[in-house]
Amino acid sequence: MQATAYTYDSETRSGSVLLDDGTPVDFTAAAFDAGGLRLLRPGQRVRIEGSGEGASLRIDLVTLQTF
Repeated sequence: MQATAYTYDSETRSGSVLLDDGTPVDFTAAAFDAGGLRLLRPGQRVRIEGSGEGASLRIDLVTLQTF
């Protein structure tokens, strides 16, 4: 699934993304670390993997979107 980075706190390594429908979804440091990223800037396109749907979506991985 694709999303856009919305917020990122480098101290906690957590933040949020916006799904393509505009829904914000938070991610934890564990999801950020799983993607192997060192930094994330708001506006970057990312690929996310997670479980659940809608309000119960839990992100397990955040990485950069590559084509």
